Amino acid sequence: MGNIFRDGVYMNREYSWLLFNDRVLAQADDKDTPLFERGKFLSIFTSNLDEFFMVRVGSLYNQMKLTPSSKENKTSLTAAQQTDGILAETKERYKRRAQVWEKLKKQYKAAGIKILAFDELSEKQRKTAREFFLNRALPYLSPIVIDSKHPMLRFSNKALYFVYDLNKGDKSMFGLLPVPENLPRIVELGGGKKRQLILVEEIISAFGEHCFPHYSVKDKALIRVTRNADFETNESDVDSEYDYDFSKYLKEKIDMRSSLSVVRLEINTTSEKIKDFILKNLSLKKSRCFSVGDLFDYKFLFDLEKYATEAVAAAEKYPAFKGRNIKGTEGSVLNAAMKRDIFLSYPFDTMDTFVRLLNECAQSEKVRSIKITIYRLYRHSKVVDALLRAKENGKDVTVVIELLARFDEESNMYYADVLAEAGCTVIYGMGNYKVHSKIVSVVLEDGGEVKYLTHIGTGNYNEGTAKQYTDLNIITADRQIGEDAVAFFRNIAVGETGYEYQRLLVAPHTLKRGLIERIEKQIERAKKNEPARIIAKVNSLTDKELIEKFIEASKAGVKIELIVRGICCLVPEVAGKSENITVKSIVGRFLEHSRIYVFGDGNDAEVFISSADFMTRNIERRVEIACPILDGKIKSKILSMLSVMLADNVKGRRLTARGKYVKPPVVEGESRVDSQSEFLSSD
Repeated sequence: MGNIFRDGVYMNREYSWLLFNDRVLAQADDKDTPLFERGKFLSIFTSNLDEFFMVRVGSLYNQMKLTPSSKENKTSLTAAQQTDGILAETKERYKRRAQVWEKLKKQYKAAGIKILAFDELSEKQRKTAREFFLNRALPYLSPIVIDSKHPMLRFSNKALYFVYDLNKGDKSMFGLLPVPENLPRIVELGGGKKRQLILVEEIISAFGEHCFPHYSVKDKALIRVTRNADFETNESDVDSEYDYDFSKYLKEKIDMRSSLSVVRLEINTTSEKIKDFILKNLSLKKSRCFSVGDLFDYKFLFDLEKYATEAVAAAEKYPAFKGRNIKGTEGSVLNAAMKRDIFLSYPFDTMDTFVRLLNECAQSEKVRSIKITIYRLYRHSKVVDALLRAKENGKDVTVVIELLARFDEESNMYYADVLAEAGCTVIYGMGNYKVHSKIVSVVLEDGGEVKYLTHIGTGNYNEGTAKQYTDLNIITADRQIGEDAVAFFRNIAVGETGYEYQRLLVAPHTLKRGLIERIEKQIERAKKNEPARIIAKVNSLTDKELIEKFIEASKAGVKIELIVRGICCLVPEVAGKSENITVKSIVGRFLEHSRIYVFGDGNDAEVFISSADFMTRNIERRVEIACPILDGKIKSKILSMLSVMLADNVKGRRLTARGKYVKPPVVEGESRVDSQSEFLSSD
């Protein structure tokens, strides 16, 4: 089926994403990955697929209704054709997931943890399960019989429901039993040396009929629906009066999520009667119904290690680590940064260095103002605490907080209120452009002279993701970058997008243009038989204009090495077109998240770190920043890191001209290179 998603050197973005998620599932099936980490990868694969249906399939659903004849610009597929292909491909993914789950269950059993189905229980265990049902579950259960007085309820997104085919006398009807989310997912049973576990839905399935006394149960099914979560919000959608509160409008849109159309039904029964009843109620086609033979979600696997012995848990998890502190910042990060550029590579370096910097700025008498962009925050944010402390100390604090960060809207609105109530200047993005940049601008006054300190990174100011995502950061006192940063926040405040910066490339105005100019420079070098090279590390590559430039550069002889974690719409190594382009994807312990652009080779190479992927939405419809690396040592460090990533033959996979990801062949005598492990162990 995947061949419909290919057109020469182009690959459909949705299919490419499915291939990325396959690489996540492969980690769950990789014997070199510790057992409890494999379970987490299985859970991530499933939650990724859930979000894919909510957002991407949801978007295609909207497109089919609004512009059914429009075609995707790389493979010329309509939304309906893409959706049909996705649905067919997804069925295969369910089969693979079920196979991985069966393997994992056996390995959990060998590790001393048995996850049982109800029909595997002993009589004693069944009694324990029944007691749990009667004493713990039943008080929370709310059965419904569908009739004229009890119409069909609205299924919540990703919640579990049992559906019963009931009879009472000569009447046939349906019953519903929601599975309460406040019940523990894992229930422990006694018996044997191994830990004996059962999932709560297994218990409710066994005893749920007690909720329908005087009814006979002919059949039952467990179901879960996935709702469209793709909604667009534009400033032009709301009243344009100067005092209109955009956050109130956004809150209304968020509340709509629970009532948007269903895009997927998962069900675990062969009963056509129940299936037809649910599909009819949801106005859903059969093609959107997936028969699931395993589980609907695997989040409980994140908690499974606590049921293992201490020795097994230690052996079957990634070794604990603590991010490094940067040498030379022990006394004061602020003082050190004013003297030399500081480079941070998360999670290998700790984010505490950045938090310490903010706290020092909050206390320093020299600091006059702190301005920051916020996209996603940790639930207990030390960054926000530092900003509040700065405001208490009389600093001018400006926060550009993006309310439209998908699935973080409510959290961001909460923090926006907290910061505004403290007296900080809070700006909700910029017009219809999402502000995805990661920048902090600090203005100081020292001896009557205005000085600048700027932080620019590739990831969010989030203490949680800084331990899980690979991101790069630069802290610099360079005056031109500092002046650019001040201008950036001034432009955000007045909605100015056409500004020409001295050093920074800023979308939507100068980033794409700057990238294309630098690609063209490498093309000219290749035509003169001079060394020409491009290295780029991004999460996604979808922009057709950039892809065409890469193909043009490849034809001219430019060596192009791309590290693309997820979606890649460019098929490399195609003779006569992309033969000088290689694409590698790395999926490992940490989520690869840093964006790096390199143009040229050796000492003359230009190196940028950025918040922007090579997607049209990022470089044309968002506010993004790419920052040049000016310090020679830091530039060499980043180039060295890229070399290790390009050599990764453990977690790295190469995209071939056939549009398939393959593991690098094992070469006799060649060392195993796991880039993330290398960075963990290096100084």
